[in-house]
Amino acid sequence: MTLNDLPEIKIVYHARAIRLRLRVEPTQIRLTAPLFCSKKQIQNFIDQSEQWLVKTWQEQQQKQEIQLQNRLFPTELKLFNLEQSIQVTYQAQQGNFVFDHEHLKLSVSDRQPEQYLKAFVIAYAKHHLPIYLTQVSTETGLSFAQCAIRQPKTRWGSCTSKHDIMLNSALVLFPQEAVRYVCVHELAHTRYFDHSPQFWAQVQLHDHNFQQHQKMLKTKQLHCWWFFSNH
Repeated sequence: MTLNDLPEIKIVYHARAIRLRLRVEPTQIRLTAPLFCSKKQIQNFIDQSEQWLVKTWQEQQQKQEIQLQNRLFPTELKLFNLEQSIQVTYQAQQGNFVFDHEHLKLSVSDRQPEQYLKAFVIAYAKHHLPIYLTQVSTETGLSFAQCAIRQPKTRWGSCTSKHDIMLNSALVLFPQEAVRYVCVHELAHTRYFDHSPQFWAQVQLHDHNFQQHQKMLKTKQLHCWWFFSNH
């Protein structure tokens, strides 16, 4: 491997830089240079650093590959409204993910498996959670205005004074009883916009074991891939 085999080096000029500095990251190589450094000086510095650059880049790639192999990605995905688990495979492919609903098979691109697995779950949630909320709304006789599916860090759901309900997309990874409890909880807020005794009585009316379902939400640990962020 030579310099020509490496990714293009990103050059950043910095007012506080007093010398040339190379940084090798898993996906890119950065060079920080003083403002008045010439292109010739930069090129000479890169040429002199060729052996170190090639060695460090190779080490980074090997380290990243080992980390990828050591991550425990699920081979099965149990979703709230499916009786059977989805079989998950990771492979080189064009699409980020491909879901065969008929055979319950999901193939995820191995380029960024955490990101694409999470993207599938979010897409699944956006389609199925509003349908399920409507079903629970019909069962309970508690109506709502609109449903939004988002990824808040600390809430499973919310309800506005206009009766718009938000549900956390991660709910699809929980048992259906826990999902139903969150739906009942937010629908009950359309009657009581607080956590008064009347509110909890409304929740219990439609979910007799709501405390047990609350506990499910608090004790079940989501896998680390769910917390992946590409920002």
